[in-house]
Amino acid sequence: MKIRARILFLGLASACAYNAFAADQVSPKVDPRIDLAAKIPGTTPDELRVSAIPGMYELVRGTDIAYVTSDGKYAISGDLYDLKGNDNLTEARRRDIRLKLLANVPESDMLIFGPRDPKYTVTVFTDVDCAYCRKLHSQIAEYNRLGVRVRYMFFPRSGPNTESWTKAEQVWCSANRNEALTKAKLGEELKSPKTCGNSPVGRDYALGQQFDIRGTPAIVMNNGEMLGGYLPPLALVQHLQGK
Repeated sequence: MKIRARILFLGLASACAYNAFAADQVSPKVDPRIDLAAKIPGTTPDELRVSAIPGMYELVRGTDIAYVTSDGKYAISGDLYDLKGNDNLTEARRRDIRLKLLANVPESDMLIFGPRDPKYTVTVFTDVDCAYCRKLHSQIAEYNRLGVRVRYMFFPRSGPNTESWTKAEQVWCSANRNEALTKAKLGEELKSPKTCGNSPVGRDYALGQQFDIRGTPAIVMNNGEMLGGYLPPLALVQHLQGK
């Protein structure tokens, strides 16, 4: 009996040792986004996250959002709605992304026109030579009077190495940037240097491209919503109030 018991014990010990060994050989859980990203050219795992649709992932590049199947074979481009609440989930995601990207830009790298005690703050991507940008800026005192604080960022639509880009650089390189912006939008020639080493124009332009800006002024609200175009002062305030 003792011999049989010893054989049984050794058998159980061997089984436990094997199971422990097998457990050690199990690889840690692999993030499925790694495999999926490898199937989509130019994609990194960080650009993917599980979507509200089972079996599909959200693919984000800047504020461009698409939905891809977990096998990487199919993609859907378009806004995703939650029909129960009629909520645009894609736009909500875009707004969140815009706010996070803007949060990385210090206000010291912006041109700010605002009242002492603002009720609202908006961020405006502006082009010195854009007609509607000039119209908006011609009414900046009225926006401020209504409690709107305007944070300007540069988006010369013509791109680098163009006259509008150079003007934006000159505004930034001026001793009084706010005054220089006003003069530039009035069509006055600036005497400031064309480069000064610390200009945010290139960074602002790249951020605008991430936002998929297609026209200026592009007005970003404090909730991340973006309006692609000019709004008169009162209309902007009413929009901010949700009217």
